[in-house]
Amino acid sequence: MKYLVSISRLFVGVLFIISGLIKLNDPLGFSYKLQEYFSAEVLNVPFLEPYALMVSVLVVVFEVVLGVFLLIGYKPKFTVWSLLLMIVFFTFLTFYSAYFDKVRECGCFGDAFKSLMGRPMTAWESFKKDIILLFFILILFFGVKHIKPLFGKLMTTVLALLSFIFSFWFGYHVLMHLPVVDFRAYKIGANIEQGMSMPPDAAKPVVEYNWKFNVNGKDVVITTNGSYPTVKGDFVSVDTKMIKEGYQPPIVDFSIETNSEDLTQQFLSEDKLIIIVSYSLEHIEKEGAEKLKAFSDEAIKKGYMVIGLTASGDEEKEKIKETYHLNFDFYLCDEKALKTVVRSNPGILELNKGTIMQKVHWNDIDDLKL
Repeated sequence: MKYLVSISRLFVGVLFIISGLIKLNDPLGFSYKLQEYFSAEVLNVPFLEPYALMVSVLVVVFEVVLGVFLLIGYKPKFTVWSLLLMIVFFTFLTFYSAYFDKVRECGCFGDAFKSLMGRPMTAWESFKKDIILLFFILILFFGVKHIKPLFGKLMTTVLALLSFIFSFWFGYHVLMHLPVVDFRAYKIGANIEQGMSMPPDAAKPVVEYNWKFNVNGKDVVITTNGSYPTVKGDFVSVDTKMIKEGYQPPIVDFSIETNSEDLTQQFLSEDKLIIIVSYSLEHIEKEGAEKLKAFSDEAIKKGYMVIGLTASGDEEKEKIKETYHLNFDFYLCDEKALKTVVRSNPGILELNKGTIMQKVHWNDIDDLKL
């Protein structure tokens, strides 16, 4: 039991720290996922949506800290009980999401898993991961007496406190700037047009079609890969089932549009383009908006084309332009896509023929070199 506890302690502690740090690197991204869970379509607790960011930071900080506590042996009973309650809750959540097909991407490892594996972690994969974690945490629960501190009492307490301080500082830092490591398809150096393209040899989805016919008064179901079956009977219905997902390009919902035309290709061919992103002009940070006038004027003076991208309507676009005396136009793009492009409202990108050369939080607008 002692050896099993040691192995479990190392495995669970390291996994919680890695998982927590990945989400703490992008707490805004995790908060968007929590909003999806809180929505009426999933857990039906929409009153929690305004608090998603606060919950996001607290959960991931607690996740990192628990991993550290377990490794150094700080307050073993509290740590193991906390780990058990957390994993039981998340196991239920991932099962619920997978079984009822509520949330297809769990967000357990942020965008890191998708970046490394080329696809998101599915809800069922996340559920299996939680079951494995639950197994090891139960070993820790029943063998908690074997969890001994690695250091003396003072050193253990200091390390525990430092883990709290570091986690909160790191979360605050990335919220005030941008993620330290960008795992998304819009990272610096990525080409947006290439990210939207489909390779010629891309894997196609495998879909099962279940055709129901009425043959001589009886319902008969025939399964095909999509072709219409030859049956002497009356067609009743058809159901489809996804057997295997096909290739999904990293970028699927980015566009630069007006109410009447798509200008994506036109702007992505520009060699000196500044895009000011605000997924919601209604919720734009006032301090950030106040910095846009001087910055955009300087960029235009230096030969850049400057545009804005938002999901807000025409009335709000005109209001923002008048309020802050902006001399560029805002175009339309999907809100979810803009939240993925940059974790800042507003955020600023420099593009050269569709390639992202620079990307900054509005707090760091002075760092963008024109």
